[in-house]
Amino acid sequence: ALSLSISLSNPSELCEIDKVLCQDENSVLTFEALRSIHKDMDDDKDGSVDVTETDEFLRQDLKSNDPKAKHKSFHRTDLLITVEDMWNTWKASEVYNWSVEEVEEWLINYVELSQYVESFRKNEISGKALPRLAVKNATLSLSVLKILDRTHAQKLQLKALDTVLFGPPMSRHSHLKDAVLVLSIVIGVAGCWFAYIQNRNSRDHMSKMMKDLEGLQRAEQSLLDMQQKLQIAQEEHHSVKVEKVHLEQKLRDEIDSAKQEAQRLRELREGTENELSRQKYAEEELEQVRTALKKAEKELESRRSWSPPEPLQKWLQLTHEVEVQYYNIKKQCAEKQLLMAKEGAEKIKKKRGTLFGTFHVAHSSSLDDVDHKILSAKQALGEVTAALREKLYRWQQIESLTGLTLVNNPGMSSLASALNLDPAFLGIRPATPQNLLLSDDLDDMDEDILSPGTLRCENTFTHYFPFNPNMCVYVCTQLKVYVYIFTYTYSYIYLFVHIQWHAIFCVPKCRSSVTVKRRQSDLQVMLFTYLT
Repeated sequence: ALSLSISLSNPSELCEIDKVLCQDENSVLTFEALRSIHKDMDDDKDGSVDVTETDEFLRQDLKSNDPKAKHKSFHRTDLLITVEDMWNTWKASEVYNWSVEEVEEWLINYVELSQYVESFRKNEISGKALPRLAVKNATLSLSVLKILDRTHAQKLQLKALDTVLFGPPMSRHSHLKDAVLVLSIVIGVAGCWFAYIQNRNSRDHMSKMMKDLEGLQRAEQSLLDMQQKLQIAQEEHHSVKVEKVHLEQKLRDEIDSAKQEAQRLRELREGTENELSRQKYAEEELEQVRTALKKAEKELESRRSWSPPEPLQKWLQLTHEVEVQYYNIKKQCAEKQLLMAKEGAEKIKKKRGTLFGTFHVAHSSSLDDVDHKILSAKQALGEVTAALREKLYRWQQIESLTGLTLVNNPGMSSLASALNLDPAFLGIRPATPQNLLLSDDLDDMDEDILSPGTLRCENTFTHYFPFNPNMCVYVCTQLKVYVYIFTYTYSYIYLFVHIQWHAIFCVPKCRSSVTVKRRQSDLQVMLFTYLT
């Protein structure tokens, strides 16, 4: 048992307060320790501790960081605390009933002086003895508990005083903190899982997009290969044509040589008096003629009896050039779609390299847009490649059947000139004639908005001017007629007709408003047509 040298000068005071414990030596020592603490707090020595004295004691002696909470815990509803009040509060305290093990746990976790646990266990210090640790007692610290460090002794005294007056320390284990921690962990795990799912989806989507892009590149390479094959085929076709010409020339030379040989033999036959020699020369001449005839027959059999008219070649060449124009337009559109798809893919790659790029890409519609662009470009390139393959095969067959050179031609302008066609009729814009008198409305027209497909016609016979399936069709039957069709906007067409010396006869097939201006020898008709 713990023995302390605390004077029991007035044990009857405890008997007046608690008759049961006044005979217990340890209880008397504890009471004396509490009375000493009360005396230190009672500055005015009036026998009770008021609110002001408690506040001063907390700030100066205990150096408490939270005096208000401890102040409320000490006084509660009683503004004046006597020794009896302090004793009764102490007996009702949870600390009063602490066992030796609980005091050891308090020493380790709260006081943080675990090196003295063995001394506490040896002296069997329980919760009832804590008030004796809360007062300054060198004998207890040095002799009994073997606390040689004054700093440790002071720390133990202050912690014991705080525990005796204000109850057990708040548990450092907080269920609220545990709940917040668990919730944070759950949120963190859920966030990581969500980020993982989004990142995986983004990678899958990017992988799919890269595969589509690779397919697009393969389609582009296929188109380039097809164009290269077309170029090679055209060169081979040209070589075959040249070789054919050489063979024909060689055949003609052989026929001429055979004829010359036959002529020579005939002359020899005529100049020979010997009948046998003449017969021999005649047989040789006949054999040469037969050989030449057989070669000629073979050459004639290799050719068709029907010979296509000369203008047919030019018209077919013109048809080929027009088809090439439409093919080039379609190819340019496909290349533009390919460029847009590549730019979109590059933007996606750059966004993924930023800090929040993957998350932003996964939650935006840019991936879907790029996928749509890639698929559209791939489809367009496939159509262009198929069209090129079909066009190449078809024109090769046409050239093979007709025996005409169609792919290699002098160009659309030369063909139009050879066929007496106006270049504007084929979409080639001519120079504006100087003698054309336009109305005031047409004078203000901006040149930049005129369509490249402006048409001009000059004829002395009936001619049709198809510009659009939805547009009015006009029939012009005059000696000298100039017709200009300008596209002013996407919905309106201006048609200007200038007739020299004669009138114009127009047959409208859709809605139009006509304004006629007459001069001495000219008739000008301005038609404003709305495309429906």
